[in-house]
Amino acid sequence: MRIVGGKHKRRPLKALPSKDIRPTSDRAREAIFNVLEHGIHDFAIDGAVALDIFAGTGALGLEALSRGAKHACFIDSDPRAIKCIRENAGQVGEARNVTILKLDAVNLPPPPLAAQAPCNLVFLDPPYQSGLDKSNLAADALQSLRAQAWIGAGSLCIVEVPAKEPFSPPKDFEELDRRNYGAAQVVFLKL
Repeated sequence: MRIVGGKHKRRPLKALPSKDIRPTSDRAREAIFNVLEHGIHDFAIDGAVALDIFAGTGALGLEALSRGAKHACFIDSDPRAIKCIRENAGQVGEARNVTILKLDAVNLPPPPLAAQAPCNLVFLDPPYQSGLDKSNLAADALQSLRAQAWIGAGSLCIVEVPAKEPFSPPKDFEELDRRNYGAAQVVFLKL
């Protein structure tokens, strides 16, 4: 696993040997960022504040930093993931530009100042072994993000769920695009 574009292109990232923490593939990450950079009208990664929910290895948020985001906040509830994100951020030289929080993504408190909320670029990739289907977990996390002011009007949210699983965005989220990459379905939403 590696950063696929931007100033840290080809820098390796640590992955965790666990079926619960399954990072977005390099190919899918590259495709997601191509859509963000060329397919979303009036959106620029440069200067964005990214939020990586169910962050796992932190690959999506670190990719955003590599491509010009000014800050990334990572949220995960697994201590192994928190450690991995911290190591990966240090490995690519972005430790100063990140906030890493051990929180439950569906029961969020208000954001701390360090998160630089409201965040305008959000990645949600719930774990497969969650006990709930990923679509419900993603929708619940989106509602929590909105209710606690982690995101605001105009925030762009990218949700990854299994291609075979139906996903309907919560109220007030507009679907901009939907793409399938192998077994993954990626939905681009705007609040």
